[in-house]
Amino acid sequence: MFNDWQKKSMGLYINPSLLWEYENIDFLRMRHIVVTRIIERGWMNDFYAGIRIYGGMDNFRKIIQELPHLSDKDIFFVCKVFNFKKEELRCYTRKQLREIHLSF
Repeated sequence: MFNDWQKKSMGLYINPSLLWEYENIDFLRMRHIVVTRIIERGWMNDFYAGIRIYGGMDNFRKIIQELPHLSDKDIFFVCKVFNFKKEELRCYTRKQLREIHLSF
């Protein structure tokens, strides 16, 4: 879906309303927060901006894989859009471990 990110002129910035509570954003240190917000509430422009900020699709996908928390709906979304198996996502494996732990 976003394989054309290099050809798009949109996505030059992330909508500030996604990160409204932060004054100074360190995009490297806050990458998990930024990408989570893009997934949860972002528009196409925000996705394109995130892909640009983080150096391309491969890097953006790696950040998605590292995310500690996503809702079930968002896990389904990133699996479909970014071609992941849910088992490849840290947030999914953490949920599975938490459910196993809670069942004891």
